[in-house]
Amino acid sequence: MSRKTLQIQQLDGKMRQIAHLQNIAVPATGWIMAVRLALGISARQLGNKLSITRQGVHDRESREIDGSITIKSLREVAKSLDMKLVYGFVPEDGTLDALIEKKARELARQIVMRTSNTMKLEAQENTPERIEHAIEEQIDAIKREMPKTLWD
Repeated sequence: MSRKTLQIQQLDGKMRQIAHLQNIAVPATGWIMAVRLALGISARQLGNKLSITRQGVHDRESREIDGSITIKSLREVAKSLDMKLVYGFVPEDGTLDALIEKKARELARQIVMRTSNTMKLEAQENTPERIEHAIEEQIDAIKREMPKTLWD
């Protein structure tokens, strides 16, 4: 097993553990305010724990909602609330293997069709079956090599 394959499998395992979290909706007020209010903590109290002002707490809550807050700030808030920030990436296609397969298929189709069109111009056109077979072979080669062009 190659090092790259092992890395993908290990990372995929971690991503699967959090994949179910992608369906959790962020509260309309943002997590900071939602947790603060649910626990009955005032902005002043949270500010004291963070060594910032009440307005600083409101600023962080606003930045969370508009997406401009830093991960570092979220970690600090979570820690002050005796919580832990959890974040990660989850492939839209379910797994890293599925993502790689999709990208490899797209690239393979481009490569094979470019060659096929050249052959067509030279009156050496391939059958649809041969083209599909060539695409599958190209997918396998791309997945083995994992060229940087896969992500262009």
